[in-house]
Amino acid sequence: MSSVHLILPIACIGCRISKKSPSQPRAGRRKRGLFSTMSTNMHDMFFLSNNMCEIEKGLFLGAYCHTCDREKLKSSNITHVLSVANLRPTYPDEFIYKVIDVLDMPDASIKNHFDECFEFIDEAKRRGGSVLVHCFMGVSRSVTVVVAYLMKKRGMSLSQALEHVKQRRPQASPNIGFIQQLQDFQNSL
Repeated sequence: MSSVHLILPIACIGCRISKKSPSQPRAGRRKRGLFSTMSTNMHDMFFLSNNMCEIEKGLFLGAYCHTCDREKLKSSNITHVLSVANLRPTYPDEFIYKVIDVLDMPDASIKNHFDECFEFIDEAKRRGGSVLVHCFMGVSRSVTVVVAYLMKKRGMSLSQALEHVKQRRPQASPNIGFIQQLQDFQNSL
C-alpha cells in the first residue's frame, strides 16, 4: 500500500470539517493525535479554509478531498477534473479526468506539463463546463498550474496571478522549485 493511500482519509476529514468548527479546543480539552502540535494558524489553514475555490468562471482550485464530493462537483458545474498528482479518478464514469503525475518536490519539472493542462482547462470551458484543478492538498502543484494558466491566458505577472489565487485560497504556496519555474515561464511569455 502506498503512503498516499495511508493519508487520504486525513485529507478527506479535513475537507469535511465545517467552517463553523472552533479553531481552539474547548476548555479543558486538548487537540490530540496528528494535529496536536499544529499551531492554531496551521490548523485553521488546513481545516477551516479548505474549500474548493472558484478562481474565475469555469476554473476551480482545490484538494483531492474535493473530488470525493460528487454533489458539490455537480452543483459547481464541474465536468472536468485535472489531477496534478498521481491520484486515481474518484468518479471516472461521471467526469472527464486528466492525471499529471508530478511530485511536490522542488526539483520536479512541472512547467513541461503547462500546455497540456491549459488545453484541458480550455476544453472544459469551451464545452460550457467547469474544471477542478487539484493536487493532494491544493497548496503547491495545483496552485502552480492555475497561476501559470492566469499568467498565460490573462496576461498577469507571476505576482499578480499568485495574489489573485491567494485572495481566494489563502493556503496557496507553491514550493520554491515551482516558483522558480513560474519565474522562468514568466520570462518566456
